[in-house]
This record gives sequence, structure tokens and C-alpha cells, in this order.
Amino acid sequence: MNARLADKIATLMFWSGALVVIVILGSMISYILYHGGQSISWSFLTKPPEVIRAGGGIGPQIFNSFYLLFISMLFTVPAGLLGGVYLAEYASANKVTELIRLSIETLNSLPSIVVGLFGLLVFVNMTGWGYSLISGALALTVINLPLMVRITEESVRGVPAGLREASLALGANSWQTILKVVLPCAFPGLISGAIITSGRVFGEAAALLFTAGMSSPALDFSQWNIFHPASPLNPFRPAETLSVHIWKVNTEGLVPDLRRVADGSAAVLILVVLGFNLCARWLGRRIYRRMTAT
Repeated sequence: MNARLADKIATLMFWSGALVVIVILGSMISYILYHGGQSISWSFLTKPPEVIRAGGGIGPQIFNSFYLLFISMLFTVPAGLLGGVYLAEYASANKVTELIRLSIETLNSLPSIVVGLFGLLVFVNMTGWGYSLISGALALTVINLPLMVRITEESVRGVPAGLREASLALGANSWQTILKVVLPCAFPGLISGAIITSGRVFGEAAALLFTAGMSSPALDFSQWNIFHPASPLNPFRPAETLSVHIWKVNTEGLVPDLRRVADGSAAVLILVVLGFNLCARWLGRRIYRRMTAT
């Protein structure tokens, strides 16, 4: 077998593998959207769920998912950026650094149910917050922070060394070089890391069962006092997210229109994740162009 034939066979195998993945993924998404899309309506997206009667919606669950994402990313992104930059730019090769990286890899491989039990012990019971948004956000931070640190470190390390040397040669100090040169060049990788961690927030259910809870109080969207029990902005209230709602509906099976709610919720969750990813990538490209003047 000559080299050209071997190259064609290898290329065909790679394309075949990619095609199989695309077909499987496309079939799954199409199936869920076909069955769930028939249940999506304005009332379904805005009304609260029903416990016994049919006709409920998922309005509070959608809001809870986005609000939980916002709170979680407030903790995850800054801490992940600082940790990744430290490991890539400042940390020397010693046993302490090796221990830090080992700890990051260990946390990154922990099952989410274990993090949920840890969050139940620490964030729910020891702090006295109970089942709440803040407890769920901190549990998700424990899950996503190691991944964000790892992605930040790899993105920063991928910036060519010549750019750093040129910046330092022009008189910039180390911090100015990182802020003005390294981070803008690593921005596409950082955006990808933020998108991945955000997708995990939307899809996570196991950890939130033990921290954010499986119910939501009746929300009053005209109440802006964040400490009021009915305020949607209260971070210390229970908050059932969309993924937890899908699990709960399928597990309990109390509502008569179980199939409609489950299929519609799954379709909305997929559309939200796809829309969020597309918007985040578009926004990332615009910010990258502004920061790099390209």
C-alpha cells in the first residue's frame, strides 16, 4: 500500500467517524425537537407548573436556570481566570504546583452526585442557607471551577512566546503584558471555556437536587426586594431548574400531561443551550475583534 492510498483511506475513516457523530447527534436533536416542539407555546414558557392538573408550564424553571447560571458564573469565571493565569504564568515547577494540578484533575473527575452531597453538607446544612440558589451556585462552582482553570491555563500557554517577549521589550511589565497581550490573544479559548461551563450549568441536575431543591415558591416579579421570600432575585430561596424539573416530572409522574411537559421541557432546554452557545460565540468574536483591532 503506497502512501497516497493510505492517506485517502485514513481521510475516509476520519470523515466517516465525523459523519456518524453528526448523524447520531442530529437524529437525537431532531427527535426531541419534533416531539417537544409541538408542546411549546407562550403559555407553556411563562406559566408556572401544575402539580396535579394538566396545562402547567415551565416559566419559573427557565428563570431559575438563567439566574443560577448568572450567580454561578460570577464565582467561576473570575476564580478560574486568576487560577489559570497563575498556573500558566507564575507557578514554578515544584511539588506544590504538582499538588495543585493533581487536586484540579481530581475535582474535575468527581461525579456530580458527590459534589451534590458535599454541597448538602456544607452549603445547605452548615451555613444554614437550606435549599437555595446560592447553595446550588456554589455547588456548580465546585464542579466547573477546575475545568475553567484548566482551560484558562491551556489557552494562556497557547499564546506564542514571541508576543510576550515583544511586549516586555517595549517596556511593559509582566502584568501589563498579561492584561494587554496574553489575555486578548487567548480570548477565543477563554470564551470556549465559559461556554462549556455554562452548558454544564444548564444540564446539571444531580448536584442541584441536593442544593437548590426540587421546588420553587410562587414568584412575584414585581417584588424587587432581594430578601423578600417571593422575590425572583432572592438568592436564598429554593429554585428548581429546568433540568431538575424534567427529572422530577418523569420520576413522580403526577401530572396527567406528563409526556407533554417532559417533551416540551427537553426541547426548550436544547434550544436554550444551542441559542446560548451561538450567541456566546458571536459575542466572543466581536469582543475579540475589538480587543485585537482585527
